[in-house]
Amino acid sequence: MEILKIESTEDSPQIVLDRESNILEISGRSLPEDVNTFYEPMMSWIEEYAKDPLDVTVFNFKLTYFNTASSKIILDILTQFEEMIEEGHEVMVRWHYPEEDEDMMEAGEEYSEMVDVPFEMVSYS
Repeated sequence: MEILKIESTEDSPQIVLDRESNILEISGRSLPEDVNTFYEPMMSWIEEYAKDPLDVTVFNFKLTYFNTASSKIILDILTQFEEMIEEGHEVMVRWHYPEEDEDMMEAGEEYSEMVDVPFEMVSYS
C-alpha cells in the first residue's frame, strides 16, 4: 500500500498512514473548509487497509482541536475500526491529549463510549 502523508496547515491536521512502518496517525488542528474533500483520501486509504490490515492496528489521534464537521469524520473512522474488529482484527485507538485540556480528554472518552473499539487515553505536557 502506498503511504498517505498530508502535511498540516493552520486549519488542517497532518495525516500519516504508513502500513510498512506501522504509523497510523492524525495530528494537529482539524477545521478544514471542506471536511469531506479533505478527509476523502484518508477514508479511502483506511477502507483499503481494512481489507488486509496488520496483525495489530494502532491508530493515534493527536488532535489539539477539531470542529463539529471533523467530529463526524472522526466517528466515521472509528466506525471503520469497529467493523474491522467485528471481522476478527485487532484494533486499538490511542487518544493523545494535552494534560491540561479537559475538553480534548472528554472528547476521547465520549468517542470511546460510542464505539466498541479499545481506547488508550494518553496525556502529555
